[in-house]
Amino acid sequence: MDSLSLGFIVAFALAALPGRAAIKMLQRLGARQNVSVDAPLTHASKQGTPTMGGLLILFSLSVTVAVYFIRIQLGENRHPAQDYILLPVLGLTLIFGIIGFVDDLLSARRGKNLGFRAREKLIAQFFASAIFVLWLAKTAQAGLTTSVEVIPSINIAGYLSDSRVIDFGIWYYFLAVLFVVGLSNATNITDGLDGLSSGVTIIICLAMSTLLGQSLYPSLGFYGVALAGSLAGFLWWNAHPARIFMGDTGSLALGAGLAGLALLGKQEVGLIVASLVCWCELFSVIIQVMVFKWRKRKYGIEYAREHRVFRRTPIHHHFEEIGWPETLIVQRFWLAGALFAAIALLWVRG
Repeated sequence: MDSLSLGFIVAFALAALPGRAAIKMLQRLGARQNVSVDAPLTHASKQGTPTMGGLLILFSLSVTVAVYFIRIQLGENRHPAQDYILLPVLGLTLIFGIIGFVDDLLSARRGKNLGFRAREKLIAQFFASAIFVLWLAKTAQAGLTTSVEVIPSINIAGYLSDSRVIDFGIWYYFLAVLFVVGLSNATNITDGLDGLSSGVTIIICLAMSTLLGQSLYPSLGFYGVALAGSLAGFLWWNAHPARIFMGDTGSLALGAGLAGLALLGKQEVGLIVASLVCWCELFSVIIQVMVFKWRKRKYGIEYAREHRVFRRTPIHHHFEEIGWPETLIVQRFWLAGALFAAIALLWVRG
């Protein structure tokens, strides 16, 4: 059995097997979901469900990656540059997990869906991202680190087209910070229905693992597989009807970890394509807020309320409002995630 298959199985087991005990522990600690007043009425039944399940994901991921790292380091043909590249992306994932954990903890203690203020959370995210990107700049490789292959070379009927690469220079690092923070919030917003975020992200992780296997650091592919396995083990308990939620502890960490993988493996465009479901969730909120504010200022509050772009955001709530069952929405979003991941694989790999 190769290391990728074994890594997936181990990560799955480390998340799935302790699940029942973790649920009971979180219940005793009072880590229960507080449903937002802005959520659809059908979400009332989710009130009190144990949250902070992202701890299971982060535990499984950390142990699996640590064992892989140690095993490779003890091998005869180790490659330090390829091995150690796992540590900064794991650190980025865990830092965002800590931000999410504190947010979940504050929400649980206050007894309502109110952790960090939006501004406080963003400041913490930007600070963590800046640290990672600063390390990226300090270890930059000329002509590679700041370059992005926006259009890959494509072989059609024997005709090989040239790839299109843009070197963003110093602006790359500013864009990288926005990329990490943006995707972290996108996966966070996607986490709103039973199994939605975990299922969609499993697909993204496996697509990224395939793309990264051909990169400068193939070991990053293992990280993607380990994250997918951890999510699959968590999904065992998170599938409808969910017995545990990942909370911000998991959802913030997922996007940051994936963005870190893409930046290190030079698969930024591939990840953007593969994660379009999450980006759609994020931009549905941005569009809703911007249009509402513009209409409120131009026509008044009542007009703005009656003429919303979506009935409710993020967009998965819109489909709930028009009568789609929760399970149907999740299935369709998984299917959309698989479609975007397939496009990323077929297009980016040419």
